[in-house]
Amino acid sequence: MKLERALSSRRSPPHPADDEGDGSPFDDESKTKKHASLAARIVSLIRLSRSSSGHCPAAHVIIVILLLLLATFSVLLLSPRRSVLCVSPYDAATRNALVGADLVGLASDFGSLGVPWCRSKHDTTVEWTPKDLLKGLEEFVPIYETRPIKNNMYGMGFDHSFGLWFMARWLKPDLMIESGTFKGHSTWVLRQAMPGTHIISLSPRHPEKYLKKGPAYVDENCTYFAGKDFVDFGRVGWGSVMRKHGISDLSRVLVFFDDHQNQLKRVKQALQAGFRNLIFEDNYDTGTGDHYSLRQICDQYYIRGGGHSCFRDSDEARIRMKRKKFWEKAVDIDELCGKGGAWWGVRGFMRDNFNHSNNAMSYKEHFQNSRILESVLDVYWELPPVAGPSLTHQTRYDPARTLQPIVEDGRFGLFQRLGLTRLEASLFNGYTQMVYVQVSVSTS
Repeated sequence: MKLERALSSRRSPPHPADDEGDGSPFDDESKTKKHASLAARIVSLIRLSRSSSGHCPAAHVIIVILLLLLATFSVLLLSPRRSVLCVSPYDAATRNALVGADLVGLASDFGSLGVPWCRSKHDTTVEWTPKDLLKGLEEFVPIYETRPIKNNMYGMGFDHSFGLWFMARWLKPDLMIESGTFKGHSTWVLRQAMPGTHIISLSPRHPEKYLKKGPAYVDENCTYFAGKDFVDFGRVGWGSVMRKHGISDLSRVLVFFDDHQNQLKRVKQALQAGFRNLIFEDNYDTGTGDHYSLRQICDQYYIRGGGHSCFRDSDEARIRMKRKKFWEKAVDIDELCGKGGAWWGVRGFMRDNFNHSNNAMSYKEHFQNSRILESVLDVYWELPPVAGPSLTHQTRYDPARTLQPIVEDGRFGLFQRLGLTRLEASLFNGYTQMVYVQVSVSTS
């Protein structure tokens, strides 16, 4: 997708064919019939009044006006395009009552606060399309249901599990490296994507340690730099490791980072080792997270969708304050802005090492970081949410800072056909803008 398309927050046209005849609460046919029926009754009353008296008495006129107002109110109340809902989606009873309706005008919310999109050197993009993502979803759902770790709290949920599986399967690397393993869920996902491909896993704690307390996954075709053998990604002698595994073309290696480290640091280390294809799991939005992310780096005034205002009376401040009431990860101005109006990174700080280091940086340094990233960036692609919040009932990430989902709000028939209704709502709460980047050092 081009930059302009990727940043568009306009609502897509409805897709009535998706839900045709499935009897779901998203069908619009019943609403149309109710509206038509009410209008017909009003017309009938007017005709009856005229036929009985030859004119419309004042009482009849008042009745007709009231009925017209009632009809207008009914249309507005039932319309799927309403944009404000004065209830909290945190309340379970409220959410259950709203199945079949947009929560807080979700379909028009995506990207309304801006989506900072990192600029690549040549405005190139990924090969896969939205249709490829939909096809992949249909295939992945039954695979995901067989996962060995059903409760992966503090690890990847469904959205990122799908994204990692899809990209690994599409790129078909000769070797896969993951930095950050936890219980081994991401290792399992990579294995489902590429059954015969070797994996190198780096993690301070070996996933086998978790087997003593519950489900975990240890892969037989994986080399672990974990536990007592742990080596940080930036300190591995990758040249000798690649020779050991017979890898000569480093563009055929996929590196997955889920280690909560400064992502610019990881990009530099990957480039130094010669790797080009990188996936970052937690690409945290500005003002959030425990490390400096690519999305934070690309949140710049000169980028469409980037830059922020710390004025309390600004439109952004008012919008953020309202959204904070609905979304757990929404960030209001007080959380976004630090001393002296510093909003970049997290309140003007560059976080790293699982938040153990938290260094203040100037906007000038933040700006220079974006220039460094752009100089090596060939492709930047954020994984959209799998489905809209009115379908998944997630209450955490704020759609206002997110791209349009793969399955848009209102397409319940498609959501159901893909098998997504079989998954628990909590599995969709872990979305944090996973991103695929392709990098290279310019030779020009």
